[in-house]
Amino acid sequence: MYYVLQHEQAGDAARCVSGSRLGGCWSSMSTLLRVTSAGCGVLAVGVLAARKSRRRPPPAPATDVQRRFHGPLPTRAEQLERLRSEQFDVLVVGGGATGAGCALDAASRGLSTAMIEMDDFGSGTSSRSTKLLHGGVRYLQKAIMNLDLEQYRMVREALNERANLLEIAPHLSYPLPIMLPVYKWWQLPYFYAGIKMYDIVAGSKCLKSSYILSKRSALELFPMLKTDALVGAIVYYDGQHNDARMNTAIAITAVRLGASVANHCRAVELLKEPGEKGGEPRVCGAICEDVLTGERFSVRARCVINATGPFTDSLRQMDDPKLKEICAPSAGVHVVLPGYYSPDSMGLLDPSTSDGRVIFFLPWMKHTIAGTTDSPCEVTPNPTPSEEDIAFILGEVRNYLSPEIEVRRGDVLSAWSGIRPLVSDPNQPDTQSIARNHIVHVSPSGLVTIAGGKWTTYRSMAEETIDTAVRATGLKPSSGCRTQGLLLEGAHDWTPNMYIRLVQDMGFDPEVAKHLADTYGDRAFAVAKLAALTGKAFPTVGKRLEEEFPYLEAEVRYAVKEYAATAVDVIGRRLRLAFLNNVVAEQVLPRVVEIMSEELGWNAAEKQRQHEQALTFLRTEMGQMVNQESRLQVPISLTVREVQAYTRRFQELDREKKGFITVNDLRQELEDMPGAHIHNMLSEADPAHHGCVDLATYMQIMAGLKRGTPRGTRARQKDAGSDNVRIPVERSGGGV
Repeated sequence: MYYVLQHEQAGDAARCVSGSRLGGCWSSMSTLLRVTSAGCGVLAVGVLAARKSRRRPPPAPATDVQRRFHGPLPTRAEQLERLRSEQFDVLVVGGGATGAGCALDAASRGLSTAMIEMDDFGSGTSSRSTKLLHGGVRYLQKAIMNLDLEQYRMVREALNERANLLEIAPHLSYPLPIMLPVYKWWQLPYFYAGIKMYDIVAGSKCLKSSYILSKRSALELFPMLKTDALVGAIVYYDGQHNDARMNTAIAITAVRLGASVANHCRAVELLKEPGEKGGEPRVCGAICEDVLTGERFSVRARCVINATGPFTDSLRQMDDPKLKEICAPSAGVHVVLPGYYSPDSMGLLDPSTSDGRVIFFLPWMKHTIAGTTDSPCEVTPNPTPSEEDIAFILGEVRNYLSPEIEVRRGDVLSAWSGIRPLVSDPNQPDTQSIARNHIVHVSPSGLVTIAGGKWTTYRSMAEETIDTAVRATGLKPSSGCRTQGLLLEGAHDWTPNMYIRLVQDMGFDPEVAKHLADTYGDRAFAVAKLAALTGKAFPTVGKRLEEEFPYLEAEVRYAVKEYAATAVDVIGRRLRLAFLNNVVAEQVLPRVVEIMSEELGWNAAEKQRQHEQALTFLRTEMGQMVNQESRLQVPISLTVREVQAYTRRFQELDREKKGFITVNDLRQELEDMPGAHIHNMLSEADPAHHGCVDLATYMQIMAGLKRGTPRGTRARQKDAGSDNVRIPVERSGGGV
């Protein structure tokens, strides 16, 4: 599958020397490279030794684990019955990327494997990432500057795993060029030397060569950039993916290889049996609860793996209540903006924000993701984004974009917070220091804990965890690790042109066909068979949930077959609508609930409960509430009589009772005011929807006219400070 990873050769070389003003940089650049090489001498010696000692064995030969499995998945009820009745070699608690990776690794080795997840697969941190598969440019910089061999190894491992993910799930992951704009001439050779080192460390796994752009070329590729003082840019490549779907694909692949998995099933107590010769009691399973029904049952296993992410300490303290906590949770907030904020296929990296953090600005699913923050937080299953973090991100984005692009608070379509589980290492005598990567620990009772790390390295973390479990508990796998190069669900027969068959053979809209192929891979045809007729001449098949998005009603039915059990499972992780636009997600929610009720047999009371739970999810975890509060906090200096009068006038203008009026309606209302003034007022009032003015915005404008100076969300953002405690990049373990 490496045809997508071909290096640019002549084109890259040409770009590196393009621009008449860049030629003068080469002498200083070569000097810097020589300095960098000298500074890395000590590191290089360690690197060569590390390569010899850490050389990976060749991947296992392709056998039955690589074949494409046919037929339907076992139902959730069948999976629960297996959990109740069988004894397993391995029970994995936690169904995020790491937990699903452990289940896949164990199942591929021939171990009987079970996995439980208290919510849905990837419902926590694993679906709330920056969507990048990366080694960490900043971590490599610190490895070089500090001659830190451990940090170098961490970056090199992540770059290895990045290449593996692009190979095993080519339908879900792809190389993404990321631009680093440069505003000082001396920084151009400095940054380029660092980015080139990133390519060199990746070695044969380098996606594409980095290159330098002149100011003109940079603006052609990223026209939204601020032009003042821009001298050029550097472009490098990392990977991007659909994180929630990737997580589900890993879990489903484990099921194909014989694992028994159950979402919405939590561990409430660890089972123990007497140790040998009167020794420490050994963990031998868990008492589990089906969250959907409340039923409790025992799952027995020779080895229990704790892969619960931010909830690591809760399971460790089930094992031993006296244990000190090792997890130091950190919240990372992201916002989603309309797609016109960034080019379709070029990301942006702000390497040094106003408080030293790193901000990514990335295209994703025809929208733009900006983030992330990094602040200490409490562990909770329902993290919420804060207005302070959203304002910080928008402020940093504003610093890099052209002044003609108004970065508005009302343009935030969705916002979420993910909890990164930074951990201290219980294997070390000093447990106060935070581990920079992941840790694997075996308790005296045999509980194996894997914690920390990041999305990109889930597979190598799982490999190390299962290796440790085999040694610690005497398991007898039929083979060693086989997940290197093991294709995930949907990857076997996928090709970049597969979607054309869906268009030509089945009559799908090209946008919908591309979405199906890039989400489900070769399983897209199974989804297509469930699709309803549109009633149109073309496209003939593929009834959408909402015309603005390519998501189909058929996908809801297919999601149920892949263990989606709640409306939140569908709108949040199977379709990603909640992450892209929380308002549209709410609009399609009634239809999603209706379809799921047909598949799962919900009664009226259950449908109502599902609807209310999903609304709560959208309002708290996906940013609806904080979006609304940001608008309601604007002070309106109107009297009660004025508010009543303006409300009546708004209702008169809103003839169709839609809850909003158009900008044209407003222009007619304020016909004596120049259009430029109306534009400025709308910018300050910050409407929540383009071209639409709701009652709150209308009141803001009227209050601004009374004061003479409209003052809305934007001005408030400029005044906002940040009291967040920043977590240093070297402690973050590579991020999510």
